[in-house]
Amino acid sequence: MPGGLEFSGRLPGAFHAAGSSSFTEFLTQVAPELLPGRRPLPAGVALDVAGQLPHATTIVALACADGVLMGGDRRATMGNMIAQRDIEKVFAADAYTLVGIAGTAGVGLELMRLFQVELEHYEKIEGTMLSLDGKANRLATMIRNNLGAALQGLAVIPLFAGFDLDARSAAAAGRIFSFDVAGGVYEEHGYDSIGSGSLFAKSSMKKRFRPGLTSDEAARVAIEALYDAADDDTATGGPDLIRKIYPVIMVATAEGTRRYTDDETEALAESIIAERRENPGS
Repeated sequence: MPGGLEFSGRLPGAFHAAGSSSFTEFLTQVAPELLPGRRPLPAGVALDVAGQLPHATTIVALACADGVLMGGDRRATMGNMIAQRDIEKVFAADAYTLVGIAGTAGVGLELMRLFQVELEHYEKIEGTMLSLDGKANRLATMIRNNLGAALQGLAVIPLFAGFDLDARSAAAAGRIFSFDVAGGVYEEHGYDSIGSGSLFAKSSMKKRFRPGLTSDEAARVAIEALYDAADDDTATGGPDLIRKIYPVIMVATAEGTRRYTDDETEALAESIIAERRENPGS
């Protein structure tokens, strides 16, 4: 009987009672089996199959003059195999925030969609948006609730960034938050990266990042960082000129979120590759 409906067709009392503005907490009471972290897993099985499930890899984020930018490569791996060449791992969480996922792809995409509903539900119930810190804490709680599955090999780590409407200036409005598998949340400054290629991506951004980058300059730094990560990490996919598959690049500013078009990312990627032909180790 879906959704706990009675035979009369009436909704259970929980749907009518005053409660939390958190959709996740509501779902915990009404249908906890629908939450990713609450589904029972066969003992000892998840660790065996975790490596055979598609995994999302490298995500980068960096602050820019008018907000914050996030980018992600398009490869998903399954062990030593490429599971998908054009997966998307970076999304708008709401009008002013971005979220990227690394880890078990299926669980990560489900958590990301649940987070989108969580923010929308809060805004409808309360009549206002959560603060940027509040959004980060809500996401941290969702990651913590997935800890049981993570310990069985189905881990998901997000990268969260957004334009802080309460910031004193646009220059300080772009903020980035990272998480650990237990739900710890940490604010990063300037730039950050997660996923299997994060070590190489962060090293690349460390050399190229500077405060006050324009969105287009930040997009170039992000694509170069993903290119460098793909150069050393087999799980990270670089720009594919033949198939025309390019990183997903999104920016959050005072005007909202925007995704760079394929033509824009193609032009940046081709420019970077042309320079690398002259100096491959640049």
